[in-house]
Amino acid sequence: MYVIIVYDIKVDRVNKVKSFLRQHLFWIQNSVFEGEVTKSQLTEIKSSLKEIIDEEEDSVIIFTTKTEDFIDRQVIGIEKSQIDLIL
Repeated sequence: MYVIIVYDIKVDRVNKVKSFLRQHLFWIQNSVFEGEVTKSQLTEIKSSLKEIIDEEEDSVIIFTTKTEDFIDRQVIGIEKSQIDLIL
């Protein structure tokens, strides 16, 4: 499945979330990651994020779709991180 994760995390936890997500997904721009994962990987990602964040102060939104083919992705302006360049 293809996921897009966006977050708004308090400053003292943001680097921990960013470092964790970089292990699993591609960084697209500030506070946005995307990539292909299995159901079990997504379950692990959700579980780990719940351990890192403070659910009273932080917000993580996860969008899922069966494949990237169902997403019409358009960038206006510069693309901060081009995922098609990653092997």
